Amino acid sequence: MSDDEPGRPFKPASLHTCAANSGVARQFDLADASSFEDARRGFIATIPDALVLGANGRPVWSLEAYRFLEEATAPDTVNPSLWRQARVNCIHGLFEVVPRMFQVRGFDIANLTIIEGDTGLILIDPLTFAESARTALDLYYTHRDPGRTRPVRAVIYSHSHGDHYGGVEGVMSAAQGASGEVQVIAPTGFMEAAIAENVLAGIPMRRRSMFQFGQLLERHARAQVDAGLGKTMGRGTMGLIAPNMVIERPIETHVIDGVEIEFQLTPETEAPAEMNFFFPGMGVLNLAENGCHTMHNLCPIRGAKTRDALAWSKYLGYALDHYVERTDVVIAQHHWPTWGRDKARAFVSEQRDLYRHMHDQTLRLMAHGMTPHEVAAEYALPAGLARRWHARPYYGATAHNVRAVYAHYLGPYDGNPVNLNPYAPVEAGQRYVEYMGGADALLARARADYERGDYRWVVQVTHHLVFADPANRAARSLAADAMEQLAYQAESSTWRNAYVLGAKELREGPPKPPPGGVGVITPQIVAMLPMELFFDFLAVRVNGPKAEALSLKIDWHMSDENRTWRLTLSNGALSNSAGSHGDAAQATVQMNRAALAKLVGGGAQFAAALAAGELRVAGDASRLAALLGVLDNFNPMFAIVEP
Repeated sequence: MSDDEPGRPFKPASLHTCAANSGVARQFDLADASSFEDARRGFIATIPDALVLGANGRPVWSLEAYRFLEEATAPDTVNPSLWRQARVNCIHGLFEVVPRMFQVRGFDIANLTIIEGDTGLILIDPLTFAESARTALDLYYTHRDPGRTRPVRAVIYSHSHGDHYGGVEGVMSAAQGASGEVQVIAPTGFMEAAIAENVLAGIPMRRRSMFQFGQLLERHARAQVDAGLGKTMGRGTMGLIAPNMVIERPIETHVIDGVEIEFQLTPETEAPAEMNFFFPGMGVLNLAENGCHTMHNLCPIRGAKTRDALAWSKYLGYALDHYVERTDVVIAQHHWPTWGRDKARAFVSEQRDLYRHMHDQTLRLMAHGMTPHEVAAEYALPAGLARRWHARPYYGATAHNVRAVYAHYLGPYDGNPVNLNPYAPVEAGQRYVEYMGGADALLARARADYERGDYRWVVQVTHHLVFADPANRAARSLAADAMEQLAYQAESSTWRNAYVLGAKELREGPPKPPPGGVGVITPQIVAMLPMELFFDFLAVRVNGPKAEALSLKIDWHMSDENRTWRLTLSNGALSNSAGSHGDAAQATVQMNRAALAKLVGGGAQFAAALAAGELRVAGDASRLAALLGVLDNFNPMFAIVEP
């Protein structure tokens, strides 16, 4: 395939990129096979390419497209350190950790951990999609329990991110959770965190995650090669079953199906609700996603609330002090185990130091008056950490993480009044282009900088021209060329994916939006959604200028829950509170959860549900129509690298 053919618009590595990546190769011992050995240890079996099929017979997950990673030597278009990580992340199958404990790795971006209890199985983190979770569990049964004599007795969610709970209906049913037949265990705050992150900011977060994980990109050495934590995000059927047992105290010990587990809550670390596990009878410490073989994100580029690096380091310190001297192997819900007490001690202490150092040194530089970008330019990992594979920025990125620490304490404003009220990108772009002497002069200088290998600057200056004149093909092409060279040099998989997808969209435009709906809340999520959060999401959809003159009071009664909420719209803001509050509502809506799911598809679907009698409106139905009339629908494929 030539460089100019559709589907592979990416160009070769420039001489500057080749030199940069050769320099990286000289910095590291790329012949070190320790990670590969640890990742393969305990191997029992797998299936070709870790192939997972959906109900329609189409692949939900497959590693077949990553076979190009079988080549040991990195091509010029991939950072050699990232190439190494991408190759380790291709190792897949069922593995024994210790007797009675197993992991299925490589069938999802996350791991399924399986513990054999006295009468059945305890599962930690049932992956992202039901299809992957079912296939992973079937792999275990095929090679450990062909007669399936060990039913699932408990499912544990380590934390509130979708790749650690979304596949739960592939290993158990909602009825088993509701009846208590299967214990579903989660840290306190799990449901609120799991649902809130996917609802209120779900639309922009999902769009931005495409740049983080590169799901829309081809798999080859000029495009997507990895996601740092694993290969990428798959596709399939995502669900959620509410926990029937919640870990609420900082440290709790429970015996689950004969297996003693000490739960260590670690809130506001990698997730708002998260916990580590120690298995004293097995000598295994499970750090969930708080200790993986990568520098993690303190704020992922998909967007999230900033994470508390100081708390993160302290929870790892507690695990180091209280568990490691009884630990023979450290595992996590991504990547591969760390074997042996000495290695475990070094791994946990270095992970602790990683987040503590980023936190403390960022605060130190902030105290010297440095802005976020200045801190990012100044900060460097100490040599002892920088040489450790598990501290390399494959998923997080050093510069982005220290900016997240800054924002965690001081917010996004850098303290300089010049940045209090800058022009928006389109108007700023037009003014910058004029100041630079016009588009032709800007492009001439940018092309010269490109030839010198100053790709960061080329991306910055062409950005202004693209926003000033998005139809300027020369500007888009040069910006794309510079972005892909930055991608080829990036050690962070998420930065690489973002640059590559940015280049692709500069050349081809953003993806087409899916037909209908706002594309954020599935029926499975609606079934679990607290009504207050649903109304908060409805409020996000209110178009303030359109709603400014409206004054509404609507009672909303959920018939299957026998509860009422009062919605009040005033000054373009929609508030909600439990109860009807005495004063007469202009309209009363009565509906159930099944009808509620149709509301997220927009006014047309909701009107159809009204016509079909799936909901009833007492009083002035025009008041409800007025509310529906000021709700925005969103394009989940909004533009990012252009206006």
